[in-house]
Amino acid sequence: MRCVGAVDDILRGFLPTQIGEEIMVEVGTRKVLLSVVSTTWSDISLLMKSNTSARSPLLRKFLVKLSQRIGLTCLPRRLQSWRYQGQNKLLGETILKNSGEGYSSNIGQHADFSNNGEYAELVGEDMDVPEIVEEILELLLSSLRDSDTVVRWSAAKGIGRITARLTSYLAEDVLSSVMELFSSGEGDGSWHGGCLALAELARRGLLLPSSFAKVVPLIVKALHYDVRRGPHSIGSHVRDAAAYVCWAFGRAYSSRDMKDTLEQLAPHLLTVACYDREVNCRRAASAAFQENVGRQGNFPHGIEIVNKTDYFSLASRTNSYLDVAVSIAQYTEYLYCFVEELLCSKINHWDKSLRELAAEALSALAKYDPEYFADHVLGKLIPSTLSSDLCTRHGATLAIGELILALHSHGFVFSADKQKSLSSVVPAIEKARLYRGKGGEIMRAAVSRFIQCLSLSEVSLNVKTKRSLLDTLNENLKHPNAQIQLSAVNALKHFIPAYLVMLGDKTANEVTLKYLELLDDPNVAARRGAALALGILPYEFLVHKWRSVGTKLCSSCTIQHKPDDPDAEARVNAVHGLIAVCEMLTNSSTDDFGQELSSLYLFIRSDVMQTLFQALDDYAVDNRGDVGSWVREAAMDALERCMYILCKSDSIESRKSLEHHGEAYHSDGQTTNLSSRLVGPEITTNLVGGIAKQAVEKIDKIRDIAAKTLQRILHNQKYFVPFVSDRETLEQFIPNDPELKWSVPSVSFPRLVQLLQINSYSRSVLSGLVISVGGLQESLSKTSVTALLDYLLVSESDKNEERNLREYLLSTGFLWILQQYQKCDRVITPTLKTIEILFSKKVLLNMEGHTQEFFSGILQSLAVELRASKDFAKLLAGISILGYIASVVEPNNSRALYQLLFYLAHRYPKIRKAAADQVYLVLLQNENLMPEDKIEKALEIITETCWEGAMEEARNGRFQLYEITGFKSGPSQEATHKELSKAGEKNTKVTDENESYSSLVGFSGF
Repeated sequence: MRCVGAVDDILRGFLPTQIGEEIMVEVGTRKVLLSVVSTTWSDISLLMKSNTSARSPLLRKFLVKLSQRIGLTCLPRRLQSWRYQGQNKLLGETILKNSGEGYSSNIGQHADFSNNGEYAELVGEDMDVPEIVEEILELLLSSLRDSDTVVRWSAAKGIGRITARLTSYLAEDVLSSVMELFSSGEGDGSWHGGCLALAELARRGLLLPSSFAKVVPLIVKALHYDVRRGPHSIGSHVRDAAAYVCWAFGRAYSSRDMKDTLEQLAPHLLTVACYDREVNCRRAASAAFQENVGRQGNFPHGIEIVNKTDYFSLASRTNSYLDVAVSIAQYTEYLYCFVEELLCSKINHWDKSLRELAAEALSALAKYDPEYFADHVLGKLIPSTLSSDLCTRHGATLAIGELILALHSHGFVFSADKQKSLSSVVPAIEKARLYRGKGGEIMRAAVSRFIQCLSLSEVSLNVKTKRSLLDTLNENLKHPNAQIQLSAVNALKHFIPAYLVMLGDKTANEVTLKYLELLDDPNVAARRGAALALGILPYEFLVHKWRSVGTKLCSSCTIQHKPDDPDAEARVNAVHGLIAVCEMLTNSSTDDFGQELSSLYLFIRSDVMQTLFQALDDYAVDNRGDVGSWVREAAMDALERCMYILCKSDSIESRKSLEHHGEAYHSDGQTTNLSSRLVGPEITTNLVGGIAKQAVEKIDKIRDIAAKTLQRILHNQKYFVPFVSDRETLEQFIPNDPELKWSVPSVSFPRLVQLLQINSYSRSVLSGLVISVGGLQESLSKTSVTALLDYLLVSESDKNEERNLREYLLSTGFLWILQQYQKCDRVITPTLKTIEILFSKKVLLNMEGHTQEFFSGILQSLAVELRASKDFAKLLAGISILGYIASVVEPNNSRALYQLLFYLAHRYPKIRKAAADQVYLVLLQNENLMPEDKIEKALEIITETCWEGAMEEARNGRFQLYEITGFKSGPSQEATHKELSKAGEKNTKVTDENESYSSLVGFSGF
C-alpha cells in the first residue's frame, strides 16, 4: 500500500512537470543536474513499474526520454576516437566513377585504418561508467520491446546517444544486447525495436564494419519478417525498419567497407521493393536501394534499376509484380533470388490474391530461363500440390498452370515424362480428396484454371484423363459459388475444342445432352452452370442440335416460362448462353449448314428476339432487391447483339440480291423488298422502345446501360440498323457523345423525356418514366418531374396547339398504362402518383374536348384498382385524384364525388380521414354540386365527425352525406360500386405481373 501511495504522489508531481523536467535536463548545467539524478532516477524506476505507465504510451515515452537525458548527464561529453568516420559522396561522383572517368572532390576524406587494428581504441583510453548508466541502458533495451512504436523509437535514439559516449568495449556489449532482440522467441515489437536501434548506431558511426558479419544476416531476416496470425500476418513495420537500417548503411559507410555487404543486401532489397505486400515497405526498400546506389555505387546495374523502381511505379502491387520485377529480372544477378522469393514466400502466402498474383509473376519470369523453370521450378511445385497446407497447394496449383502456359507461349516443348507428370496433377488432387473441408472452394477454382492452362498449352492427355478432367469441370460447373462456376466455364471453353472435338459426334451429343438435362435439374446451381456451359460449346457441338439448345435456353430466360423458379441468376446465365449460341452458330456457319441457315436466322428473329423482349420486362424482386434488373441488363446486351446478327445477314443477302437480280439497294442498307428482310419496322420499334423504357427508369446503372446501348444502335458505323422510326429526332436527343453521363438524372431525363413526342415510343417511354416520377427516391422524382413539366411547357407561340397535343398524347398514354398493367401495383401506384403530381401542377385538367374522356377512363380504372386494395400509397394517390376530378364541372364530378363518399367508411382510419379531407375541399371549390344550404350542412357534418374514430360513427356520417347529396346508400350502393369495378375489369384483359411479389415489396413501390 505504501508503494502504491508513493507512486501516486510521484505521479501527481511528475505529470504536470514531465516536459519541463526534460527541458531542464536538456538545457541545465551538468554540475547542477548531477545533484538530482539519483532522486529523479528512483522516481522514474518506480513509475515505469506502475500500472499508470502501462496504460499510457505517452508517459512511457517521456520516461524513456528523461532516462536517456539522465544517462547523458552522468557521462562526460566527448567524441570517442573509436567511432567510424566515413566519407560523403555525391551521385555525380558515383556515376563518373562507375563510368571510369576521373572525378576530384575534397568533400570528406576517409580515415586510413588498417584491417587489423583500424577500430581499436586508443591506448590508455578508459572510463568509469556509473552504475546508474547501466540501469538506464537496461531500461532502454527493455523499452525496445515496448508495444508502442513511439516508445521503441525514443529508446532506440537514447541507446544511440548514450553509446556514443561509451568505450568501444562497452559499445560492443550494447550491440550484443541489441542483437539478442532478433532471436526466434522474440515478438515483432522486439525485432522492430532492434532494427531501429541498429539504424541509430549505424547513423552515428557506432556500428563498426567489423560487426557487419554478425549484423547483416539479422537485417536480411528482418527484411523478410512476416508472421502469420490467424487470417492475417504481422511484420510490415519490421520490414520497413529493416529497410531504414539499409538506408542508414548507405549514408554512414564508405564504398570500400560496404562492398561485400552491398552484394549481400542488394537482391534482398530489390525483392522487398518488388514483391512485398505493403506499399510502404516496397517504397522503403526502394529508397534504401536508391540511397546506396547514389552513395556507394557498388550495386550491379544500380542506375538502371533506380530509374525503374521509382516512388510511383511501386504504388500498384500488380505493377510491381508484373512490370517492375520483370524488367529487373533481366539481370541474372537478381533473377534467381526473385524466383526463390516467389517460390518460398509468396506462392504459399496467406493472402489469396497475393498467391494468384505471385503465380502470374512467376510465369512472367519464365522467358529468361525456360529450362530452369521447366526442370527446377516445376519440379518443386508439382509435389507441393498435395501439401497438407491449403495455401501451399493452392498457390502451387495456380503457379504450375500459369507457368506451363507461359513456357508454351515462348515455344518451349515439354518432354513426354513432364507432360505425364502435368496430366496427373488433378487426378492426384482428387485422389487425396483435397476438395473437402476448409479451402475446398478455392482449390476447385485453382484446378479449373489449371485445366484451362493445360488446354491452352496443348499438353498431351490420354482418353481416361480427358474424361476425368471433364467430370471435374462438370462438378465445378454445378457448384453454388459463382466464381467457381465461372472458372469452370472458362476452362471448358478451351478444354472442349482442345480435347473433345476430335473424339467425334458421339461425344458431342453426350456432352450437349448432359447440359440440356441440367437445365431442368432441381439444383439451381446446376441450372446456372448448364446455361453458361451451353453458351461456350463449339460449333461442332451445336450444329446438329442448335434448335433444341436454342429452344431450351429460350424457355429458361423468362420468368413466365418457369413461374416456380425465382432464381434470377439462372435467367441471367440463360440470356448470356442464348446470345453466345446465336453468335457461335452465325459466325462459324459454313456451307455444311445447308438450308438450315435460313431457319436459324428466322429462329433468332422470331423466338430469340421475342424471348429477349420478355426478359426486358423481368421485374422480379427478392430479399436482395430488384434482381430482375440483372436480367434486364443482360437482355439489353443480348438484344443489341442479336440485332447486329440480323442486320449483318440482311446486308449480305441484299448485296447478293443486287448482284443476281438487280434489286434496288439504298445507301442506308434498306431494299425495296421488305418481305425478305429479317429486320422490319415492328422489331426495330420494339427494340428501341423497350430499351428507351429502361433508360428512364429509377436505377442509375440500368439507365446508363440503356442510354449507351441506344447510342451504339443509332450511331453504329459497322452495322446499320434500318427502319428506326424518327431516327433524326432520336439522334438529336441521343447524340454520339461518349462524355454524356447518362446515369446522372439531370443529364438523362431532359433529353430522354423528349421521346414522348414520338408516337412509336411514347407509351414505352411513359411506362418507364412513371416509375421514376412516382417512385420513392425524392431527388430522382424531383428531377424527372421537372423534365416532364419542361417538356409540356412549350413556347408561347405554339402554346395552345402544341401543349394540348402533348397533353392529349400523355393522357392517352396514362390510360393505356392503367389498362395494360391493371392490378400491377409496381406500375399502377407510381402512375397514380404521377397523375396526382400533374394535377397539382394544373396539367391534364383542361385539354379542350379530351378532358372528360380522360377523366372517365381514370375513374373506371380507379374503381378497379382501389377496390380491396391494402396499399396505402395507392389508396391515397387514388383518393387525391378523385378529389381533383370532383372539383371540375360535370359530367364526371358527381361520379368522382360518389366514389369519394364510398371511402369515408373505409376500414383504415387514415384512408377515411384522407377521403373526408378531399370531400371537404371539393365542396368548398365546386358550388355547383348542390345548393348552398346543403353544402354548409355537409361541411358541418364532415367537420364534426371523427373519421379516425369508431367505424360506426364514420358510417353514420357517410349516411348523412348520402342523404344530403342525394346518392343512394346502404347495400344497393355497395353493389353498385362492385358492379362498376367488375365492369372496369371486363373492359381490359391483362395478366397480373405482380402476382408473385410479396405484399411488403408491393407496399414499398418497387
